[in-house]
Amino acid sequence: MISDFKLSPLIEPKFIFTSLASYKQDGKDKSWEIVDAADSVAVLLYHDTKKSFVMVKQFRPAIYANGDKFGMTLELCAGIVDKDLSLEQIAIEEVLEECGFQIDIENLIRVTSFHTSVGFAGSKQTLYYTEIDESMKINEGGGIDDEMIEVVYISIDEALRLAYNENIVKTPGLLYSLAWWQNRYY
Repeated sequence: MISDFKLSPLIEPKFIFTSLASYKQDGKDKSWEIVDAADSVAVLLYHDTKKSFVMVKQFRPAIYANGDKFGMTLELCAGIVDKDLSLEQIAIEEVLEECGFQIDIENLIRVTSFHTSVGFAGSKQTLYYTEIDESMKINEGGGIDDEMIEVVYISIDEALRLAYNENIVKTPGLLYSLAWWQNRYY
Protein backbone atom coordinates (compact mmCIF):
# COMPACT_ATOMS: atom_id res chain seq x y z
CA MET A 1 0.00 0.00 0.00
CA ILE A 2 1.44 3.32 -1.11
CA SER A 3 0.54 6.60 0.60
CA ASP A 4 1.80 10.19 0.86
CA PHE A 5 3.47 9.98 -2.56
CA LYS A 6 5.08 13.24 -3.78
CA LEU A 7 7.78 14.36 -6.20
CA SER A 8 10.65 16.62 -5.16
CA PRO A 9 13.83 17.86 -6.84
CA LEU A 10 16.88 15.63 -6.37
CA ILE A 11 19.28 17.05 -3.83
CA GLU A 12 22.19 14.60 -3.61
CA PRO A 13 21.47 11.90 -6.18
CA LYS A 14 23.15 8.51 -5.81
CA PHE A 15 22.28 6.78 -9.07
CA ILE A 16 21.13 9.28 -11.71
CA PHE A 17 22.21 12.77 -12.69
CA THR A 18 20.41 15.23 -14.92
CA SER A 19 22.25 17.38 -17.43
CA LEU A 20 21.62 19.74 -20.28
CA ALA A 21 23.60 18.59 -23.30
CA SER A 22 24.61 21.47 -25.58
CA TYR A 23 26.02 20.84 -29.04
CA LYS A 24 26.07 21.99 -32.62
CA GLN A 25 24.27 20.05 -35.33
CA ASP A 26 25.02 21.16 -38.87
CA GLY A 27 26.28 24.46 -37.44
CA LYS A 28 23.08 25.09 -35.45
CA ASP A 29 23.13 25.36 -31.63
CA LYS A 30 21.06 22.59 -30.06
CA SER A 31 20.39 21.29 -26.58
CA TRP A 32 18.73 18.26 -25.02
CA GLU A 33 17.92 17.25 -21.45
CA ILE A 34 19.52 13.96 -20.50
CA VAL A 35 19.77 11.65 -17.53
CA ASP A 36 23.08 9.99 -16.76
CA ALA A 37 21.91 6.62 -15.42
CA ALA A 38 23.82 3.46 -14.54
CA ASP A 39 24.03 0.52 -16.89
CA SER A 40 22.32 -2.69 -15.78
CA VAL A 41 22.21 -6.45 -16.11
CA ALA A 42 19.10 -8.64 -16.42
CA VAL A 43 18.67 -12.42 -16.32
CA LEU A 44 15.96 -14.53 -17.90
CA LEU A 45 15.64 -17.47 -15.50
CA TYR A 46 14.03 -20.69 -16.69
CA HIS A 47 13.06 -23.17 -13.97
CA ASP A 48 13.54 -26.52 -15.66
CA THR A 49 11.46 -28.61 -13.23
CA LYS A 50 8.54 -26.18 -13.06
CA LYS A 51 8.72 -25.44 -16.82
CA SER A 52 8.35 -21.77 -15.92
CA PHE A 53 10.21 -18.51 -16.05
CA VAL A 54 11.14 -16.94 -12.73
CA MET A 55 10.44 -13.22 -12.76
CA VAL A 56 9.85 -10.48 -10.23
CA LYS A 57 6.98 -8.14 -9.52
CA GLN A 58 8.45 -4.93 -8.22
CA PHE A 59 7.17 -1.55 -7.09
CA ARG A 60 8.58 1.22 -9.25
CA PRO A 61 7.93 4.80 -8.06
CA ALA A 62 8.33 6.20 -11.60
CA ILE A 63 5.52 3.94 -12.85
CA TYR A 64 3.35 4.98 -9.91
CA ALA A 65 4.12 8.67 -10.57
CA ASN A 66 3.18 8.17 -14.23
CA GLY A 67 -0.39 7.24 -13.30
CA ASP A 68 -0.35 3.49 -12.69
CA LYS A 69 -2.47 3.00 -9.57
CA PHE A 70 -0.27 0.18 -8.23
CA GLY A 71 3.16 1.06 -9.59
CA MET A 72 4.02 -2.61 -9.98
CA THR A 73 6.01 -3.98 -12.90
CA LEU A 74 6.74 -7.47 -14.13
CA GLU A 75 10.47 -7.74 -14.77
CA LEU A 76 13.41 -10.00 -15.21
CA CYS A 77 15.70 -10.31 -12.26
CA ALA A 78 17.95 -7.28 -12.78
CA GLY A 79 20.21 -4.76 -11.15
CA ILE A 80 22.35 -1.75 -11.85
CA VAL A 81 26.07 -1.93 -12.46
CA ASP A 82 27.27 -0.07 -9.38
CA LYS A 83 30.02 -2.34 -8.03
CA ASP A 84 33.56 -3.12 -9.12
CA LEU A 85 32.54 -6.60 -10.29
CA SER A 86 32.12 -8.21 -13.70
CA LEU A 87 28.68 -8.03 -15.28
CA GLU A 88 28.33 -11.78 -14.73
CA GLN A 89 29.16 -11.45 -11.02
CA ILE A 90 26.58 -8.69 -10.63
CA ALA A 91 23.99 -10.86 -12.41
CA ILE A 92 24.74 -13.75 -10.03
CA GLU A 93 24.34 -11.46 -6.98
CA GLU A 94 21.03 -10.11 -8.27
CA VAL A 95 19.60 -13.58 -8.90
CA LEU A 96 20.44 -14.58 -5.32
CA GLU A 97 19.13 -11.32 -3.76
CA GLU A 98 15.94 -11.02 -5.80
CA CYS A 99 14.98 -14.61 -6.58
CA GLY A 100 16.89 -16.72 -4.03
CA PHE A 101 18.80 -18.98 -6.45
CA GLN A 102 22.55 -19.55 -6.48
CA ILE A 103 23.70 -19.85 -10.08
CA ASP A 104 27.13 -20.69 -11.46
CA ILE A 105 28.93 -18.25 -13.71
CA GLU A 106 29.71 -20.98 -16.27
CA ASN A 107 25.97 -21.60 -16.78
CA LEU A 108 25.22 -17.94 -17.47
CA ILE A 109 24.65 -17.37 -21.20
CA ARG A 110 25.11 -13.85 -22.51
CA VAL A 111 22.26 -13.08 -24.93
CA THR A 112 23.03 -9.48 -25.97
CA SER A 113 23.16 -5.91 -24.76
CA PHE A 114 21.02 -2.97 -25.80
CA HIS A 115 20.39 0.63 -24.84
CA THR A 116 17.26 1.62 -22.96
CA SER A 117 15.47 4.97 -22.70
CA VAL A 118 17.46 6.28 -25.65
CA GLY A 119 15.49 9.53 -25.80
CA PHE A 120 16.81 10.78 -22.47
CA ALA A 121 19.19 8.30 -20.80
CA GLY A 122 20.77 5.77 -23.14
CA SER A 123 22.01 3.43 -20.44
CA LYS A 124 22.97 -0.07 -21.54
CA GLN A 125 21.43 -3.31 -20.30
CA THR A 126 23.22 -6.62 -20.74
CA LEU A 127 20.87 -9.58 -20.94
CA TYR A 128 21.72 -13.10 -19.74
CA TYR A 129 19.91 -16.45 -19.66
CA THR A 130 20.29 -19.45 -17.38
CA GLU A 131 18.34 -22.50 -16.31
CA ILE A 132 17.70 -23.29 -12.66
CA ASP A 133 16.07 -25.94 -10.49
CA GLU A 134 15.07 -26.28 -6.82
CA SER A 135 18.47 -27.65 -5.80
CA MET A 136 19.84 -24.14 -6.46
CA LYS A 137 17.34 -22.42 -4.14
CA ILE A 138 19.17 -20.82 -1.20
CA ASN A 139 16.51 -18.42 0.15
CA GLU A 140 13.13 -16.90 -0.71
CA GLY A 141 14.54 -13.88 -2.55
CA GLY A 142 12.60 -10.64 -2.40
CA GLY A 143 15.52 -8.23 -2.59
CA ILE A 144 17.39 -6.31 0.07
CA ASP A 145 16.88 -3.10 2.05
CA ASP A 146 13.08 -3.37 2.12
CA GLU A 147 12.69 -3.59 -1.66
CA MET A 148 9.12 -4.45 -2.63
CA ILE A 149 9.87 -7.52 -4.75
CA GLU A 150 7.75 -10.64 -5.21
CA VAL A 151 9.16 -13.71 -6.96
CA VAL A 152 6.71 -15.13 -9.53
CA TYR A 153 6.72 -18.27 -11.66
CA ILE A 154 5.15 -17.87 -15.09
CA SER A 155 4.61 -20.72 -17.54
CA ILE A 156 5.98 -20.44 -21.05
CA ASP A 157 2.56 -20.06 -22.66
CA GLU A 158 1.42 -17.51 -20.08
CA ALA A 159 4.63 -15.49 -20.52
CA LEU A 160 4.25 -15.33 -24.28
CA ARG A 161 0.62 -14.16 -23.85
CA LEU A 162 1.38 -11.54 -21.22
CA ALA A 163 3.93 -9.94 -23.53
CA TYR A 164 0.97 -8.42 -25.40
CA ASN A 165 -1.20 -7.63 -22.37
CA GLU A 166 -1.12 -3.85 -22.10
CA ASN A 167 -2.60 -3.98 -18.57
CA ILE A 168 0.64 -5.47 -17.24
CA VAL A 169 3.59 -3.09 -16.99
CA LYS A 170 6.65 -4.85 -18.42
CA THR A 171 10.21 -3.82 -19.09
CA PRO A 172 11.84 -3.81 -22.54
CA GLY A 173 14.39 -6.36 -21.29
CA LEU A 174 11.62 -8.78 -20.38
CA LEU A 175 9.95 -8.40 -23.78
CA TYR A 176 13.24 -8.75 -25.63
CA SER A 177 14.20 -11.86 -23.66
CA LEU A 178 10.86 -13.56 -24.37
CA ALA A 179 11.24 -12.89 -28.08
CA TRP A 180 14.78 -14.31 -27.93
CA TRP A 181 13.60 -17.39 -26.01
CA GLN A 182 10.70 -17.98 -28.39
CA ASN A 183 12.98 -17.79 -31.43
CA ARG A 184 15.52 -20.10 -29.84
CA TYR A 185 13.45 -22.66 -27.95
CA TYR A 186 9.79 -22.65 -28.92
